[in-house]
Amino acid sequence: MCRSIVRLREGSLIHDRDGMEAAALQYVRKVSGFRRPSQANQATFDEAVVAIASATETLMESLQLRS
Repeated sequence: MCRSIVRLREGSLIHDRDGMEAAALQYVRKVSGFRRPSQANQATFDEAVVAIASATETLMESLQLRS
């Protein structure tokens, strides 16, 4: 679905929070259909980015990677 979203894990290397937020922003833009939301939707847009970045961080911290 979102081919432009950057892979956040390469082997045992996991991107930092900034990388996760950038990917979350790309995802929200893609699924919402808005590159830049209106003022009326800005807060909801921003909340979605934070929630998705947090979920991504939880996922990455929980992964068990082989050495």
